[in-house]
Amino acid sequence: MVYAKLIAANIDPIEKKPLYHFLPGSTSYSIATIGCNFKCGFAKMADFTASVKENGAAKGQEVMPEQVVAEAKRKGCLSISYTYTEPTIFFEYAYDTARLAKQAGLYNVFVTNGYMTRQALETVRPYLDAANVDLKSFSDNSYKKICKAHLQPVLDTISAMKEFGICWK
Repeated sequence: MVYAKLIAANIDPIEKKPLYHFLPGSTSYSIATIGCNFKCGFAKMADFTASVKENGAAKGQEVMPEQVVAEAKRKGCLSISYTYTEPTIFFEYAYDTARLAKQAGLYNVFVTNGYMTRQALETVRPYLDAANVDLKSFSDNSYKKICKAHLQPVLDTISAMKEFGICWK
């Protein structure tokens, strides 16, 4: 539903991700579609994640992966960040874009809640250079109450990122 339906495309300093130790001083072309797999009412982008459809179609401007990569290069960015909302919701789009970005010499960054399967992480691993996992709490009860999710999958993702050598914070 959200493939190539961008709701945001901005140039950000990499430190905004925040990744101060990965490509410091560079800019990242940040993109997002609607959607999240958590139900946090406090989320900055809750308004984007709550309204899934507009007239029966996903909200957003159609921008194909090739266009994202070309725009990132044109703007002088060293990386593309899949951010603002949850990149695993637009995984296929992020994956296709990341493959092309890597071929074009760009780095790829996920800003994520970390609630993904190992299979998803293994799939994107060859193209994912860095990630910021927003660990909300070390309490499963808090995850259930606040996010309507569980803590363990997030911890598993963080462990797998370390195992795979993905630069993470």
